[in-house]
Amino acid sequence: MTVSGLGGAVSTAAEDNAADIKQLVIFELAGGIYGLDIQSVREINRLIDVTPIPKAPDFVEGIINLRGTIIPVVDLAMRFGLETTARSKDTRIVVIESEGHTLGMKVDEVSEVLRIKTDEIDEAINMTTTGIDADFVEGVGKVDDRLILILNPDKLFSAEEHLELAEIAVD
Repeated sequence: MTVSGLGGAVSTAAEDNAADIKQLVIFELAGGIYGLDIQSVREINRLIDVTPIPKAPDFVEGIINLRGTIIPVVDLAMRFGLETTARSKDTRIVVIESEGHTLGMKVDEVSEVLRIKTDEIDEAINMTTTGIDADFVEGVGKVDDRLILILNPDKLFSAEEHLELAEIAVD
């Protein structure tokens, strides 16, 4: 039996067991490579006009109207304390589900959807050198000569920040 994948037909034999494969949306942010489980990504959009929100947390760029739904947009580089880059034609908004809320994350570029074996993902234990809190990171994927920080969308924000983001979306 075969399953259609990104690169064509993929065997579902024991060595390629679907349970042992994780699909990630890969994106760039401030020179780093990051991934999100495709299950948490609703869609990827070009950067559209973002309406600023007064008194919002610093990392909230504003809101967008996505087909009639108001969604807060987070500047992910600012959230991580990284250097923000200028907007370009490659800048994207990755719309995710996190803790039952829909929000957009501004990233520098979305490059691919990648299938990675779970045994190629190491636990993230000490991320102090990256400037990113280890709580945000689910693991580190090793693909060829690249290291991919795999983010946990449910841990990107504290419970209080989730409430603030939810209020922004409702207002």
